[in-house]
Amino acid sequence: MIDAIKKFFGSSMSPPDDPEAAKEGKDLRLAACALLLEIAHADTEFTDDERQHLESAIRRQFGVDGAEAERLLELAEAERTQAVDLWQFTKLIADNYSTGQKMVLAEIMWGLVYADGELATKEDYLMRKIFNLLKLEAGYLSEAKRRMEEAKRGVD
Repeated sequence: MIDAIKKFFGSSMSPPDDPEAAKEGKDLRLAACALLLEIAHADTEFTDDERQHLESAIRRQFGVDGAEAERLLELAEAERTQAVDLWQFTKLIADNYSTGQKMVLAEIMWGLVYADGELATKEDYLMRKIFNLLKLEAGYLSEAKRRMEEAKRGVD
């Protein structure tokens, strides 16, 4: 698995002019995907609707094609299942994402939570935990949730 992760980090997604910055960007992507997968698995059922929402969000936010998104999810899943806790992922994001970037991630998370049409207790708990670990103020949690709900109502 380590070789696969190294290969992914050395892939063509890296800008050639700054390999260290490119690696950090990929680490951030992997951390964000691991958190998203943790949310997706929180209610013990990872539905097709959740998978579609997740893959679409990754392609859109990270500017990757379907194959790269799938590979990123595979690597993130491996990291997520080996992780003892969420701190390694949230610390990287908390230290490197702006508040706006964290809010975008939060809205994607809320969209993932509601992709199956309901909010499970464990999903709600996990969202609160992640918000704390990302060092976001409590008001941001409800703001991100509200914005996602408004966007969903506009689509329906």
